[in-house]
Amino acid sequence: MNTMTITGEPSARSTAALKRELKAAQVRKQVTALLLIAPLAIFLLLVFVVPIGALLQRAVQNPEVAEGLPKTVVALRQWDRTSVPDAAAYAALAADLTALSDGETLGGLARRLNVEIPGFRSLVAKTARAMPLDDDAGHALAPEKIRAKLIELDARWGEPHYWRAIAKNGSRYSSFYLLASLDHRQDAFGRIERTDPDQRIYLSVFARTFAIGAVVTLAALALGYPLAYWISTLNERRANLVMILVLIPFWTSILVRVAAWIVLLQSEGLVNRTLRAMGLIHSPLDLLFNRVGVYVSMTHILLPFMILPLYSVMKSIPRSYQRAAVSLGSHPFAAFWRVYVPQTYPGIGAGALLVFILAIGYYITPALLGGPNDQMVSYYVAYFTNVTINWGMACALGGLLLAATLVLYAIYGRFTRAQPTL
Repeated sequence: MNTMTITGEPSARSTAALKRELKAAQVRKQVTALLLIAPLAIFLLLVFVVPIGALLQRAVQNPEVAEGLPKTVVALRQWDRTSVPDAAAYAALAADLTALSDGETLGGLARRLNVEIPGFRSLVAKTARAMPLDDDAGHALAPEKIRAKLIELDARWGEPHYWRAIAKNGSRYSSFYLLASLDHRQDAFGRIERTDPDQRIYLSVFARTFAIGAVVTLAALALGYPLAYWISTLNERRANLVMILVLIPFWTSILVRVAAWIVLLQSEGLVNRTLRAMGLIHSPLDLLFNRVGVYVSMTHILLPFMILPLYSVMKSIPRSYQRAAVSLGSHPFAAFWRVYVPQTYPGIGAGALLVFILAIGYYITPALLGGPNDQMVSYYVAYFTNVTINWGMACALGGLLLAATLVLYAIYGRFTRAQPTL
């Protein structure tokens, strides 16, 4: 018994030391792995996470009124928004407009309020030019006299809905742009309601974007699946040669490819000339500046993104499964459909997700080959960024498109995890 105890003590100590060494080695390995991926993580943080965070923040920022009219916003906090505010609000407005020496701040304030009520820009500019409001001796006026002066200057200051527009936008953060991107708005009392029928455009734009993306995805799948299957049946040398041909479009600029499709699809282009020479048509088909041209060009550009995931999955599927099904009495098509196709679902899902995400974010192709009714969400993001300089609306549309993409990716991930392994 003593011998076992004595010999067991060093064994226990050596086991504990071995565990400590293994744990230390595991920690060192984890630290080394973290150090190796640190440059990539920092790069992704700076060029991906930070810009997306700034985009989402700009979508809810609403600082123009709060920064331009701080005293007026405070004076309107207790206002019931049913009638014109008291004289203190008029005095605060006069003080804020007098203090607005920065033309950029005044311009931003006028633009933001003009979005709420057309014509508010001219009202703000006209009132700012009349500041300060003093009496003939240069002394400050009482609040009641300031109210009378402002209403005399422009009768619109006596209408409550102009003041409600200021009070509604007194916070630095607002859901205004997100609601506008969904064809909704807040009324003067904060209730959410749909916008006027003649202003409801963005939900239809989102529906059009997803419809175009779905059609392009299905077209790429219909063309890419048989091509990927054929490539997977070739020997390695021929398969590599065909894959090079598939990847050649990646070496060409999108603008060059779009310009080539303009040449091919125009009234006197190669497609119409060929169809007329074959006697299939008697007059040129309208293939350009409409949805047909968008579908054709986008399918051509995105087809490699469908072929690559499909080919990578099909290449790893043994052919013996189909042969075994046929040898057991199955029809060749039934063996293909019930044995082979289910094994390619991961490739179909990955390719469809990749093509669809890229398609709904397209801008150049619909802008050059489509008509006014073929523009997608990205067109309006570019419009608000470059033309109207409305960063809030551009970021809201981009944020909603990003949210839709993340939802689709989450759905795909859920389905792939739920699928049983063969």
